Amino acid sequence: MTLTHSQCERARLARDHRFDGRFFTAVKTTGIYCRPVCPAPAPKSANVEYFANAAAAAKAGYRPCLRCRPESAPFSPAWRGTETTVARALSLIHAGEPMPSLTAFAERLGVSDRHLRRLFDKHLGVSPLAYALNHRLLFAKQLLTESRLPVLAVAQACGFRSRRRFNDAFQRQFSLTPSDIRRRADVSGSGCRVQLRFRPPFDWQALLAFLRTRALPGVERVEADRYCRAIQLGQQRGWFELSPDLEHCRLNLTIHCDDPRCLRALVQRVREVFDLDTDPQSLWQAFANDPDLGPIWRRHPGLRLPGIWSEFEAVVRAIVGQQISVKGARTILSRLCERFGEPLPGASGLSRTFPSPAQLADADLTGVGLTATRARWLQGIARSYTEGFEAGHGELPTRVQRLQTLTGIGDWTAQYVCMRGLQESDGFPASDLGLYHALKLEKGSPAQTRVRAESWRPWRAYAVMALWQSLGEST
Repeated sequence: MTLTHSQCERARLARDHRFDGRFFTAVKTTGIYCRPVCPAPAPKSANVEYFANAAAAAKAGYRPCLRCRPESAPFSPAWRGTETTVARALSLIHAGEPMPSLTAFAERLGVSDRHLRRLFDKHLGVSPLAYALNHRLLFAKQLLTESRLPVLAVAQACGFRSRRRFNDAFQRQFSLTPSDIRRRADVSGSGCRVQLRFRPPFDWQALLAFLRTRALPGVERVEADRYCRAIQLGQQRGWFELSPDLEHCRLNLTIHCDDPRCLRALVQRVREVFDLDTDPQSLWQAFANDPDLGPIWRRHPGLRLPGIWSEFEAVVRAIVGQQISVKGARTILSRLCERFGEPLPGASGLSRTFPSPAQLADADLTGVGLTATRARWLQGIARSYTEGFEAGHGELPTRVQRLQTLTGIGDWTAQYVCMRGLQESDGFPASDLGLYHALKLEKGSPAQTRVRAESWRPWRAYAVMALWQSLGEST
């Protein structure tokens, strides 16, 4: 939904957290741009102009506010559903994808560099390179403010090969040096700490309860109000912990990882897994008047779509979970992790990572509780992933079709993987028994649920979560 000038004006004056990150306020008299929730005295309307994203404000010559810190705003959902290529490009940029040249980056997206520049100019008002540089520098500013990482480590985390180049780019963009920002920081404690903002409402307890029933001992730990997870990015292993600060609309993330180059991808993946960039207003507008979903959404207005750490893990979880209970699937998955996961020393309550494709490709899967058929499926799928298979960055039908080329994966499994492993907001496992029960379809069929869900597009995955929530014990 595109915001009008009057909507931005009202949200700014009300300091409405629901609009945080959906637009930025630039003040002509100070040359500074802010989040709509900035606590500074509100400037006169005549001195204000609005921008859809931080990169566009920077292009116009504005510097980020040091008080409300625009780099900490949740990402704007405005581009979702408007242009698939832009969405895919932003997803790669936010995840720290290297951009050695615009031509190579555009080729990965299946378009020419000229067309990609045209799309970015139309939808974001800046070039792809300008957006990527601004994103890297804003992340650097966040790390300088919130973490104790040395400046050189911050530069490496943001893709700079030398501190000199980082300092030059930072000063050109913000008219401040990294040391200026670091002197203002007030941080303590171990690990790399980052604050992850979201738009309220956020039903943290419902999300945590969903993850708790599926948490794998040694790999994940879910406490009363905290989530911990062992992770592996490439050859780098580590772990993170996440706790809420709902009053200030943020989650506090602490990362324990030795290689700063992993940080950008790790932070982005946490944002995706915990669905921090969703716009609850859009979901409310879609479901409030629905006879099945409206009552659920009024009870849980902040429901999110809990993700799974990687595409491969989502596939393994889905294959193991076919036609058995959540508890039974968890038991088998726990055995897989215990037997084949990579050890992780030094993490409190966490002992190993989830098995990689290479660890399962030729593994002896007897004795973990899998049927011989499913064991063969898992080994074959693991081999495919070791050879570079992935669902890709296309649209939902393309990803589902590609996943279904793997033996053992049908429509339900592919849709589930897209929904929870790839954060496809319209993913819809139409043959799910839980949906039949929640919709009171005694003799349900995929055709029935698809017809019923047509009005829920493009948010069918959120409708599934709401219906599972209504069952008491989620599916």
